[in-house]
Amino acid sequence: MSTAYERVMARQRQTQILAGVSGLLGWDQETMMPKGAADQRAEQMGAMEELLHARRSDPALADGLAEAESADLDEVSRANLREIRRQVDHATKVPADLAAELARVTSRAQGVWAAARAADDVAAFTPMLEQIVALKRDEAAALSDGSAYDALLDQFEPGATGADLAAMFGALRPRLVALRDRIFGAEQHPEPLMGTFAEDTQIALARDVAERYGYDFERGRIDKAVHPFSSGSGSDVRITTRTDPADPFNCLYSTIHEVGHGCYEQGVDPAYAFTPLGHGASMGVHESQSRIYENQLGRSRAFTGWLHGRMTDLFGDLGMDADGFFGTVNRLQKGFIRTEADEVQYNLHVLLRFDLERELIDGSLTVAELEGAWNDRFEADFGYRPDRPSQGCLQDVHWSVGLFGYFPTYTLGNVYAGCLNEALRRDVPDLDSALADGDPSPATDWLREKLQRHGSLRTPRETIIHAIGGAPSEEPLLSYLEAKFGEIYGF
Repeated sequence: MSTAYERVMARQRQTQILAGVSGLLGWDQETMMPKGAADQRAEQMGAMEELLHARRSDPALADGLAEAESADLDEVSRANLREIRRQVDHATKVPADLAAELARVTSRAQGVWAAARAADDVAAFTPMLEQIVALKRDEAAALSDGSAYDALLDQFEPGATGADLAAMFGALRPRLVALRDRIFGAEQHPEPLMGTFAEDTQIALARDVAERYGYDFERGRIDKAVHPFSSGSGSDVRITTRTDPADPFNCLYSTIHEVGHGCYEQGVDPAYAFTPLGHGASMGVHESQSRIYENQLGRSRAFTGWLHGRMTDLFGDLGMDADGFFGTVNRLQKGFIRTEADEVQYNLHVLLRFDLERELIDGSLTVAELEGAWNDRFEADFGYRPDRPSQGCLQDVHWSVGLFGYFPTYTLGNVYAGCLNEALRRDVPDLDSALADGDPSPATDWLREKLQRHGSLRTPRETIIHAIGGAPSEEPLLSYLEAKFGEIYGF
């Protein structure tokens, strides 16, 4: 006779499989789906959400879960029940019709946002965003009697609060601004990369680098998308990238970034497949993988030295030596787009979004006021204003798909990446010699063993503590940035 735990896990397996099907619908919507199918896909996504919500809110599951939680279980079993409890609590608090409506509206909103962004027409998207914000406030009210924003944040970074992140970000911001200002005031500046770079060759290089980082194409694929992303888990993990004939770094580093996400999912212990532990611990921990792959490894002097030679072979003379290329890869310049920002300025873009979305959810900022507030805040932080909405409040897909509470996990992931890099360099002191040969495997093997294979076994903060051997802090990230860019810019 099966135990309560075994019955709960058998049911959860089917729920995880259905959630994976829903994820494939989302991937298809961003990559392959014809534009005319948007309304039909919205209904499909809504129906899937209703089905998943019904499974997670079924009273029989709650009863079985309570019985299973009372048993004497091992660490893995307790962790599975912890994650299922989170799903059940969310589903039982959020009405089924609200969950389905959110799925339908956000699926439909992606197309509206994309058209508005292409036309630089904020007004075309405003009514849809107002509807989404209202629905997210309803969801937050159902989830918590306290901070509405914290209830949304908890879905992406369990255990984190807006107040804690605001304190961390407050410590980051002055030193990031000071470093940026010192860089722009420096006497020496790297040259930009000039030329035209064939897009098919860019994709070939991106695939080569992805394989070097350990991305398994037997269990994954690369496609193109307007906004690169990663989706899936276990044996089906898909990533996307984009190309620009004038900027091969856009394709290359977008790919490395998504490979970090993809390798995390591919690296989870196969024993956790179709269980709540079979995916990354949180969005912040996930971002730590993509950022350390992209920046501390991919933009290091050692790896860019190898990359300089590889790109010279593929594209011809780049007009600079390996030292100059290292500076060019890490070159700071003014710009509006978060995903194109350098390591120093990237988090300032995130902090802007974090502050604005908190205000949207608490009601102190209306959607109608968003464009003006965005432009004012951007000018205050960066010293110039966006010249069109696609470079301002319409540039990101996140709010159109209801991902309020997601943005701060990007900066939290950067903080975690700084901590992981410090521990990695301590444990693998000869890492640069491998990176100089285009071989990141000593680092990726370390990350897989210390962090990735454990999936969601531990809470997000505990996952990082286990990997680095201590509490996370913003100091390693700041010290790394100040040392690296001080070297590049000669101060």
